[in-house]
This record gives sequence, C-alpha cells and structure tokens, in this order.
Amino acid sequence: MEHEDPGEAVTELRERRPGALELLQVAAGSGLAAYAVWALLLQPGFRRVPLRLQVPYVGASAQQVEHVLSLLRGRPGKMVDLGSGDGRIVLAAHRCGLRPAVGYELNPWLLGLARFHAWRAGCAGSVCYRREDLWKVSLRDCHNVSVFLAPSVLPLLEKKLQTELPAGARVVSGRFPLPTWQPVAVVGEGLDRVWAYDVPGADPAVSSCRVPIKATSGPSCTLSPGAPISQAA
Repeated sequence: MEHEDPGEAVTELRERRPGALELLQVAAGSGLAAYAVWALLLQPGFRRVPLRLQVPYVGASAQQVEHVLSLLRGRPGKMVDLGSGDGRIVLAAHRCGLRPAVGYELNPWLLGLARFHAWRAGCAGSVCYRREDLWKVSLRDCHNVSVFLAPSVLPLLEKKLQTELPAGARVVSGRFPLPTWQPVAVVGEGLDRVWAYDVPGADPAVSSCRVPIKATSGPSCTLSPGAPISQAA
C-alpha cells in the first residue's frame, strides 16, 4: 500500500474549498460556542430581571472610565455604579478619592471578576460590590452615580433617579445621554462620550465641591486628566 506524501496532502487540504455541509457545521459550532459563553457569563444575572429591563454587558474603555472620573473627581459623598460589570469604574473611582465606592451587579461571574480585580489591586477591603438589582437599590444616600446602560431603559432610569437622588447629586451617563434631562457638561466624542447631570437644589456643601465647568464655543471636548470640562450646549 502506497503512502501519500504529507506535503501533497497538506497542499490538497489548503486548496480544497469547504462544502456547504462543512460551512453549516462550522456555523453551528460557532453559534453553540457563543451560546455557551452567553449562558455561563451573562444569562445568570438576567434571570431575575424582566426582559424589558435587561441590559447586555459591554465593558467601559479606559477613555470612558477617565471621562467619568473627570466629571466626578473631587466631589464628596457616596459613589455608585449601576450595573458595575467587572468593577473597573468602581475601582478607579476609589483610587481617585471617591469614597465610599459601591458597584451593583446581578451577574455572579462579573461580580466575582470585579472582586478579583479589587483583590489584585490591594483594595478588596475598601471597595464594595453587591449582587443586587439596580432597579431595586435605594439611591437616597448617593451623591455620585455612573451608568452605562442601553437607551431602551434610560427613560425608566430617569424616573428612578428623579425620585430617589438627593439634591445636588450628579449622574454621569456613558455612551448614551438621558433622554429628557439637560446635561451640565459633556466630555469626549463618539462612543467615549459621557454626559453629566446635576439634580436641582444642591446644598452648599456639595455645590462648593463641584468640578468647575468652563464654557467653550463647542458642545463638548476631549478631556485629558486635569483638563477643564466643556459646558453642554
């Protein structure tokens, strides 16, 4: 029995075009893998939340995190991240002096990852991550709030924020603006853009510690650490 040359066999495999059945098998395998990732990492946190309130997890970029901090840095009071994911915003907020910093996340896998990052950074005992539904969390003692949520849930979030937040609280929304609130500042461009909103009726203690806002001719600007913030149009 003659043995084929390995080199010729490899060449033949490279030149052979996959058939329709093979392509279908590859597509099915890819879909199954994607579903497995979804079921293990994302779905557990959604089972306790109504479908219309579910928001897929997309981690914030380093630029988005910096923009959030630029709008909150120097402010007193409790800071919370609603839907904190892997905890990167909460950890960064704690490091820049926003304390206490608390993240609310339902997904147990992301919650574990957040706590691991905090432990690795030496902040395990300083930052707090809680497995709670952000729609059921009381915000009455929160003065600094960050959110990276889908546009479909922002109208409902507005009502919750308006009802529960104390006077002078600041909300920073990433990627998408709140639909009816008027921002006091906008930072960044494209997907890195974030909007800041202040709850009316600030008390002097909070008001005196706000980040200064400098008016410019444009509606927004790209911010480097320590740079002034542009006023929203």
